[in-house]
Formats: sequence, structure tokens, C-alpha cells
Amino acid sequence: MPAFRQVGEKQLPNPVLCMAWSPKRDLIALANTTGELLLHRLASFQRVWSLPPSEYTGKEITALAWRPDGKILAFSLGDTKQVVLCGVEKAEILHVFPMQSPVTCMHWMEVMEESSALSSFYNSEDESKLFLPKLPTLPKSYSTTSKIFSEEKSDEILNLLGEVRLNILVLGGDAGFVELYAYGMYKIASLSGVSGTCRSLSLSSDLKSLSVITEVRSADNNPEICYVQLDTRLLSDCLPEVTRMARKFTHISTLLQYLHLSLTCMCEAWDDILMQMDLRLTKFVQEKNTSTQVQDEFLELLLWGQSSPELQALLMNQLTVKGLKKLGQSIESSYSSIQKLVISHLQSGSEALLYHLSEVRGMSLWKQKFQPLGLDSAAIEGAITAVGSFSLKANELLQVIDKSMKNFKAFFRWLYVAMLRMCEEHVPPELNKMTQKDIAFVADFLSEQFSENEELFDRKGKYFNVERVGQYLKDEEEDLVSPPSTKGNQWLKFLQESTHLKESPLLFPSYPQKSLHFVKRMMENVIEHCLQKPAEVIGKSVKQAVFLPLYIVPESSENTPRLFELPSLWNDKKAKMHCVVFCMPEISPSKVYILRKGTDPNRHIPNSVMSIDLSHHLDNAEDDNAAAQSHCVYSCLDARFYDDEMLTVVLQSSEEHNSRRVLAQLPFTSSLSCESEFSWEPNLRLDQQNSSIPCQGLVLGNQWRELENMKAQFVAVNGIRKVACVLSGNLRHIRVFEMDVEDEEDEGADSQNTTIEQDGLETTMTSLGPGDESIDTEGELGEQEVFKKTAENLHSEEALELP
Repeated sequence: MPAFRQVGEKQLPNPVLCMAWSPKRDLIALANTTGELLLHRLASFQRVWSLPPSEYTGKEITALAWRPDGKILAFSLGDTKQVVLCGVEKAEILHVFPMQSPVTCMHWMEVMEESSALSSFYNSEDESKLFLPKLPTLPKSYSTTSKIFSEEKSDEILNLLGEVRLNILVLGGDAGFVELYAYGMYKIASLSGVSGTCRSLSLSSDLKSLSVITEVRSADNNPEICYVQLDTRLLSDCLPEVTRMARKFTHISTLLQYLHLSLTCMCEAWDDILMQMDLRLTKFVQEKNTSTQVQDEFLELLLWGQSSPELQALLMNQLTVKGLKKLGQSIESSYSSIQKLVISHLQSGSEALLYHLSEVRGMSLWKQKFQPLGLDSAAIEGAITAVGSFSLKANELLQVIDKSMKNFKAFFRWLYVAMLRMCEEHVPPELNKMTQKDIAFVADFLSEQFSENEELFDRKGKYFNVERVGQYLKDEEEDLVSPPSTKGNQWLKFLQESTHLKESPLLFPSYPQKSLHFVKRMMENVIEHCLQKPAEVIGKSVKQAVFLPLYIVPESSENTPRLFELPSLWNDKKAKMHCVVFCMPEISPSKVYILRKGTDPNRHIPNSVMSIDLSHHLDNAEDDNAAAQSHCVYSCLDARFYDDEMLTVVLQSSEEHNSRRVLAQLPFTSSLSCESEFSWEPNLRLDQQNSSIPCQGLVLGNQWRELENMKAQFVAVNGIRKVACVLSGNLRHIRVFEMDVEDEEDEGADSQNTTIEQDGLETTMTSLGPGDESIDTEGELGEQEVFKKTAENLHSEEALELP
């Protein structure tokens, strides 16, 4: 009876480049060559959703990593040099940040260390909820023009915070580029000095060291695989302080994202129809033949009820009575929506931002604890000032909206009546009543707005700006076309006359000539500068503790996708060790090697390097014929750590007439009792010392299964969920297994035949289509319409695969 139960199989339309199991659920994420991200469930390999590539994010996925709680999936893009955090529940892009160079590998770990200081922080972390109101939910977008944010997002944005316990996303790339992001958002370390291209990363759960597998060009220009261990002791020694600082800065990053989305909603609430009045008045000024100013034309209409032929043509042919009514309704609706967003979202978000920055400033003043981490109180004060300026600009926009709504209501009411009289239509009695005060108000509006625009038009020749709100929402470097008037403002007059208050750090600068977008961008830049300093300080504290050259990359693997290549890293949390599994097919094709290093670089580990001989591993055969097969020599195609004591491997028979593939579990802990200890020669690569590496034979028992009708090549496993996914050499044929159970007796060898779901043969997959399934449902999948191919048909398909 074959070991492990096969629960799904599929032939995918596009080759797979990355695959990673969720740490919390029976879900696997796949990225293919088209840039599509797929999420599948273990049962029958049912597709949950697919996220197609986009021009905004990118089309070349280079690495995948799950957040330890399984709610966020991170993926990197090589063509746009970005890292994207995607919500797993709804396949929504929640956060995107740029990188200096393409990311080649990533690892997301969770800190397991405990202390009394951390426990008290975990309990008190949500104190801000006592002082700050809950941020209101962002409304749905007003249009579909937004590139990625088209649904309610505030709850998902706040989910970026995740659990209080510290988790760190480690990113690696070319030229020794390594960065650490706390909670996947805040950069706490930028490392330098790592040579070569990063192939794999693993940060220990106690934060004492970081293991990196790099590919370095040797003296004779051959690609050489090396193991590097970096000492990250500062993070470990200051874990409570790092956690507090990182959590606060993650709050800040999340709030910046919230403010960005709020401003996006405001821009969408502003209707383009509001520009019609300005455009037509500008055209009117350009085309009119008289020397009379525009305000004089409208004042004449106001006082005498008469207008020039040019103004009458503008009103009746360009604006029209129906158009004016629609314009008035649009302005009122648009202004009201923007006003609500400013009050409920921008102001509440800014207040929360000020609260968290003020707490960070308090932390920075505790120099004994936080100065070693690079917290700079001066930079944080600058960030607080920038947020204050943004709040002032938002308040200024509220005043402009309030004033504009009053002015436009009175102006449009009068103009609507005037146009009805021009058409000789009936004027409703409720609109015909106009007091002397109303007339004076309209006259003041015409005098103030139109005279200022005449001067501006004469000076610049292209603007006639009656509508004042849209200029605040433009993401441009230019100054406001019509900044608010400060005449008669007693507070500003008092400040100008006071020598002490004029330059006071207690007062936020207001930037009266700049738009809201400009001040927001300035605030983001100042806060980003504030966030960068700890990353620089912590990064400089990280030193290289171990550098071990392992072997030369064989020419046969040059075309293999780098993401599937060995070595594979593992952090043994209980024993506090870094483990590396790799093969050297050019030196000894029938051996698997394991390298072990303590997370503390100064700690000695016995049996640090050992090898497992795969020549005689299948010796549980019951008959003579099977026994003959069991003693053939096997080579390892792929190996991954299943848990702290087990390897999951894909093996291939080395005999020419027998090219069968085997999925097996190797318990390597029994091999650690080697009496001989390997002594590493410092000037030699490991492959040059291969003969002196201790070697152990291995007996598997029944922990193996032949993979019939499949040229298996790679494997991805999750020992916590006890699942495995095997991928063929052509990167399209997948089988998934539950590893801790066996097939039912009635299935027998039939379970080896390929079961291909109908939707697996589609040439394209659409995002969240009718066949997709929400992962909210944790129950078993319903019956699906599937069909099976015979072994002969499958064999003919597999003949097309790569060897």
C-alpha cells in the first residue's frame, strides 16, 4: 500500500515559478510565468482565487512569502521592483512599496522569544483605542478609475497591523541587498556587505542571526554557492524596544495609507463638471470683442436685468438653464462629499498620526533604551510638525468649501432666475423673492471673485478660476491659482507683529500657496526620512559572523528556475539552530548534505556537517523482484525540511532503464550520532573536502511512495499542516498529498492515475470568476465535475515534459 494520500492533481496551463504553503490553512499560493498569482485549496486542488498581473504592480513575480498568521501574502515583482502585500480573504492589494533592486528571495518569520517587558507591552498595545475614536470606514470609490482601490478598504488596511507579536519580512536581492521589514511594512534594517546574489534567507526566531545562501562568482568566474551567517544581536538584545518601535511605526505607515486612500476618495468625489463654468468663462473672455470686464457684464445684469449679446450667448447657448441647474446640484453634492471626507477621515487620521508620533517622540527621549536603535527626537519633531501642517491645510480646505457653497448657492439662484427671464419663462415665486441683502451678497461675490480672476487672466492668460476647491486636490508642484485671502485676519496680523511667535516651533507652518496634495507629499517625505534612520543604525550593527563556500553550481542546473534550486534553509526553533540541506550532484549524486549552525554564532554545534547516503534506502521490499529494485542507487532531485526531524525529498533512480521518481520522508536526526566529527579546512570549499564528511546510510521503512506517470522534480511542504505539493519538470503538472495518512485500500494503484479538473485545462484564468471560491468557508468542498485520463494517455502527455 503506497504511503501518503494523494488528494489532488492538476495540469496547469502555465508553468509555475513559485509555490508556498500557508502556515495556518491548507492553502497553497502559486505564481506562474504570466505574472498571475493563484491560490488553491488542498482538497482536489480547488482554485480559490486568482490575481491577474497589472500594469500598476507588475508582471514578473520573483518570490512569495506568507505572513505567519496566514492572512497576508507578500510577493515581489522583478519588472517594477516592488513588493506587494495582498489580503488573502479577498485577493485585494493592500500595500505596495518600492525596492532599490529586484527581490530574488524572501522569508517571513515570527519572533518566539518571551520576556516580562514584552508581555506587558502585548497587554497595553491597544491603549490608543482608549484615546482615539475608531477610524471610519472608507466609502466605495466614486468611479472605476482607481487602479487598485475600488472597494471598502479601511478594515483591510487596518488588518495590515496583524498580531502584536513581532514578525519580520526579510528580503534579499542582487549585490548583497538585504532588508528587514517589521510586520511586513516598516524597514528596521538595511544590510550591506553580503557578497553575491541572495538565493535563500532565514532569520532565526530568537533574532540572534540571519542565514543567507548566496551565489558568488569565484576567482575563475564560476558560480559558487556560499553560506553566510550574519550576527543580528542588536535586534535580539533590544527585542522589547524593537517591538515597541516597530509597532508604532507600523501604526504610522498604516495611517499614511489610510490618509492616501481618503484623499483618493476626495479626488474621485470632485466632479469634472465643476470645471465647466471656469472653462466657459475663460473662453468668453478670450472671444469677447468689448473691453468691458466680466464682472461689469454680470453686475449690469444684476442691477438692470440687461446683458450684452456676448453674455447672453454664453448663458443661453453655453451654460443653458438645464446645464446651470445640473451644475448647481453637482457642486453641492461634490462639495458636501469632500467636506464629509475631510471631517471624518482626514482629520481623524491626522489626529491618530499625531498621537502615535508623539508617543514615538517620548520613546526617543528615553535615550538609554532607544538611542542605540537610531531614534532621533529632532527628526520625529519634524514629522510631528509636518502632520500639523497637513491638518491646517485640511482645515483650510474646509473653510474654502464652506465659503464656496454659500457663494455658489446665492450666485446660481440669482443667475437661474435671470436666465429664466431671458427665456421669458415662468419664475417660481419662491425664487423670485430676493432681498437687498441677497443682492449685496451676489454683488460682493462678483466683485471679489471675478475681479481677481480678471487680474489673474491678464497675468497668465489661461486661467479663469471661480471654482476654488479643485485646485487643492491637484497633485501638482505649482502654487494654488487662487489662494485664500488673508485680509483682515487678526491672528495672522498678530503673528507678523510678534517677534517671538513668528519663528516659534510650537506653531505649525501653514503653506498658504500650496495644495493639499503637495502638503501631504511633503508630510510623507518627512515621515519617511524619520523612519529611515533606525534602519541605517540597526543595519550598520549587523556583522558577518560566518562565511562558508559550499560548492560550484553545476552546468546542468543553469537553466533550472532559481526559486526551486537547493540549498534550502530551515530554522530549528527548539534547538536554536540554522539548518541547510543541499546536494552536490557533480561530486556525489547519491548523497544529501545537511549543514547546521547555532543561531548564536559563537555556539559550537557537534556534527555540523553530515551526509545521508541514498544508495540503499528502500529495503522494505516484500518480494525478490521489489527487493532488487529497492537496492538501486537514487539521486536527490529536491529536498525540503518537513519539520525539525524530517526531510521531504524527491528521488530519481540512477539506472538508465528505470527512471522512476519517488516521494519520501527522511528522518535525519538518527544520523546525528556520528562518532567522527567533520573538521572544516578554512581555505577550501566543502566540495573539495567531500571525502572527509561523515556519512550515514538510511532505512526508510514505509515512508515513501512511487510517483508513477509523472516526471516529478520539485516539492513544497508544510509540516505543520502535514501536506506536500510535487511539481513536474515541465513546471505544469502538480500533485498534492496529505503526508500523515495512507490511501484507502480500494483506491490502490488507481490513485496514481492523473485526475485533472476541467478548469485546469483552461488557457486563461480570470480573477475571482464564477468558479472561484471564498476561503471564508472552512468546510469540505462539494462534489466537483472531474474526469480521469488513462495511464496511457497521461504517459503520452508526460513524454512532452522536461526530463
